[in-house]
Amino acid sequence: MTALAEAAPETTYDFVGIGLGPFNLGLACLTEPIHELTGVFLESKPDFAWHAGMFLDGAHLQTPFMSDLVTLADPTSPYSFLNYLKEKGRLYSFYIRENFYPLRIEYDDYCRWAAGRLSSIRFGTTVTEVTYDERDAVYTVATEGGGTYRARHLVLGTGTVPFVPEPCRGLDGDLFHNAQYTHRKTELLKKESITVVGSGQSAAEIYYELLSEIDVHGYRLNWVTRSPRFFPLEYTKLTLEMTSPDYIDYFRALPEDTRYRLEKQQKSLFKGINAELIDAIFDLLYQKNVESGGRGVPTRLLTNSTLTAARYEDGGYTLGFHQDEQDKDFEIRTEGLVLATGYHYEPPAFLDPVRDRIRFDGHGRFDVARNYAIDVTGRGIFLQNAGVHTHSITSPDLGMGPYRNASIIRELLGTEYYPVEKTVAFQEFAV
Repeated sequence: MTALAEAAPETTYDFVGIGLGPFNLGLACLTEPIHELTGVFLESKPDFAWHAGMFLDGAHLQTPFMSDLVTLADPTSPYSFLNYLKEKGRLYSFYIRENFYPLRIEYDDYCRWAAGRLSSIRFGTTVTEVTYDERDAVYTVATEGGGTYRARHLVLGTGTVPFVPEPCRGLDGDLFHNAQYTHRKTELLKKESITVVGSGQSAAEIYYELLSEIDVHGYRLNWVTRSPRFFPLEYTKLTLEMTSPDYIDYFRALPEDTRYRLEKQQKSLFKGINAELIDAIFDLLYQKNVESGGRGVPTRLLTNSTLTAARYEDGGYTLGFHQDEQDKDFEIRTEGLVLATGYHYEPPAFLDPVRDRIRFDGHGRFDVARNYAIDVTGRGIFLQNAGVHTHSITSPDLGMGPYRNASIIRELLGTEYYPVEKTVAFQEFAV
């Protein structure tokens, strides 16, 4: 039994991880064998859950299996995806499949498998407040029900939340974010018209599935995005070198305003659509147009269109858009509305009592140091997956999770437990 399991809740831990997405789950896997560290992970949900509302048939990760919870930090870890496959009896099937991108539902099951083998996770534990004890130099984490956990360090892994455009906030009716898609699909298919707003992989997957069933259910289908086009995910190898410690060093050293400008420009590097899916959508449109005998398909695809207004009346929505390149306004009437508008990070309210211990940049966001710390000491509070403005596209990348966790573990221990790569790119980002 590891030190993680032996420590009691009233013990002063080395660290407390708050939230359990893939990144903090990876940290739990990588710290489990380290007897020199005591830690615990607190998650409000009753079990591990990862984008369950987007388990569409055939949907898969956009990164290969090596970007699992542990492999790129410790290929020998018992928590690897390959070991999961071996224990599930699917290793040879996965090998024969010759597709190294795990199914989304498979990745979720893998994470559940890993979580079930760990002794450091406390599900059903909601954090309500974090305070700092100056005398003992420790953080006190209060939870619902009166429980408390004390630790010298915190690792924040609360993740991002669905983003709802301002015109749609507080609207009546049954609109929903794509995070709920599979749970709400049955009622959606009964609508006479459906509009998907947003771009990216999730919007494309939903549009493709709805287009596949358009003849069965007879609805009209719209897909509207403010992007100039339906951007493919850029996945060339020299671009992938930007998910590297080399690029983090380069990006982190840039002026703040430059980083914020690049944050907007680089969205297609991690929020684009798989090129194969874009082609599949076109092929399906072509097929259905042929099948219609030239009558066309009851669907519209609109780009350059920003959602500016929305109202709900008579069982449907009237959506106002502005065509940015033409500088023209137009409206779409729809019964069903799916917002595939992405996710954003909201600093958790439980940090309010220790706000004076946290560094913020000139834009009011966390000033994330190179070692992923956000507190005034530079090694007290660490942040998972909310640093695109400081660490670029490496922040949400699953493959960079083990690297970040190895770096955080080095800070917690004061010594390097998992070797951390420093230079991996062939290209030079700085002059």
